[in-house]
Amino acid sequence: MDKEIVLRTLDNLKKRGFGAYYCATSEEARELALSLIPSGDTVAWGGSVTAEQIGLIDAIKHRTDITLIDRDLAATPEEKRALMRKGLTADSFVAGVNGISEEGMLVNIDGTGNRVAAITFGPEKVILVAGVNKIESNVEDAVRRARNVAAPLNVKRLGLPNPCAKAGKCMDCRSATTICSHFVVHRFSKPADRIKVILIGEELGF
Repeated sequence: MDKEIVLRTLDNLKKRGFGAYYCATSEEARELALSLIPSGDTVAWGGSVTAEQIGLIDAIKHRTDITLIDRDLAATPEEKRALMRKGLTADSFVAGVNGISEEGMLVNIDGTGNRVAAITFGPEKVILVAGVNKIESNVEDAVRRARNVAAPLNVKRLGLPNPCAKAGKCMDCRSATTICSHFVVHRFSKPADRIKVILIGEELGF
């Protein structure tokens, strides 16, 4: 990714009230993200391949000075949904981003809605991690990326029967297993710096 594009994106994110950071490596990004989660916080997270890849979720689970809301520990679908709802009350919420425009806007697609809901409103602090491969020139291209790159790859990862898994692009399905229930563009962070975006100089996630 061209350095000027990354710098322009960071600058535009800051102009829109987002906390914006750049880390050259996954290791640096993981340590920065951990430093943004204070001791004593209650912490939840949304599904994020990037956060998994950089070891952030595992590192969070090994911290003893925070309280976790871990939906993966749920014994039933009902308990999992309850934990996902409880995550909206966390002090800190960790997630990824499906697309970022050079204009400084974030695009996320969600199946259940808990992830985009938490990013939009609820937790006091939101920490988003994303490889520079998520950057697109404008919000329209970021949406297109989310629909035709992130969604089909996530469907394959989850083993779902949705048609985009075979087609390799969005088929605008009405499947009960769709992961594209909610399209959200985060145009501005209110209050300022509530949503923090860590751009990583690697290709990560989908």
